[in-house]
Amino acid sequence: MQKLLMGFKGVLVSDFYPAYDSMNCPQQKCLIHLMRDLNDDMLKNPYDDELRQIVQQFGALLKQIVDTIDRHGLKKHFLNKHLCEVKRFYRWLLSRQWQSDAAAKCKQRFEKNRKKLFTFLGYDGVPWNNNNAEHAMKAFAALRDVIEGTTTASGIEEYLVLLSVSETCRYKDLDVLEFFLSEEKDIDGFLRSRGRTRAQPGRSNEKPTQDRIVRTALEILATHPAGLGFSSLVKRLYELLPHESENTIRIYTWKLPAWRPQEVSLGFVKPKLVMLR
Repeated sequence: MQKLLMGFKGVLVSDFYPAYDSMNCPQQKCLIHLMRDLNDDMLKNPYDDELRQIVQQFGALLKQIVDTIDRHGLKKHFLNKHLCEVKRFYRWLLSRQWQSDAAAKCKQRFEKNRKKLFTFLGYDGVPWNNNNAEHAMKAFAALRDVIEGTTTASGIEEYLVLLSVSETCRYKDLDVLEFFLSEEKDIDGFLRSRGRTRAQPGRSNEKPTQDRIVRTALEILATHPAGLGFSSLVKRLYELLPHESENTIRIYTWKLPAWRPQEVSLGFVKPKLVMLR
């Protein structure tokens, strides 16, 4: 990994795999993975009031940040204001003596990763999750269904080059076939030659995605007047929108209030299912 990322000067966005900790560069841990782990902890300890307090405080903090991203995108000019809220959260977390084992371990995890959970607040265009990487891996995994067997190292390398170009064009809101036909070798240069500006990170792709997911979710919920369980809603959306990751669907649907309230609660943790907002 050190050899692969040698000379990398950006922000490394990753999950909590320990091998990434050795990298000497700014890092942003995926907060969706953290949310999922906290939900799992709550399911295992549904009556732990101390753990519930930590989860709810973190959920409230993250909700404010995501609301800002929805309005302004991933721009540090707007995100910097949340740094004081992050400090306030850590002062509250570290000033208390947590008695339960689950709460104490949760505190230790937040303390250990303190410098890697909110790095994105100080940069432009750095996401708070690694959904982009998961999307890229999904495209690569689809190759197995195409080749239906073994392949050569050179074949994989050629496919990865094409996949990299295709994904880069997609994130820059550029038609990949148009780029190939231009015979250009530099995507940014191609955009400049066409008098186009680069898509703003965190805005041009996220907004259409959010609108598509929310619109589809509302159409589903309209056919269920009595409400629909959150897990059932996510499952149905994933079937209808196979190109979106389950994490992305969860991000943009947890705000919708139309599912059965006994399955989701902000202020009170219920044993069956806990969704972190």
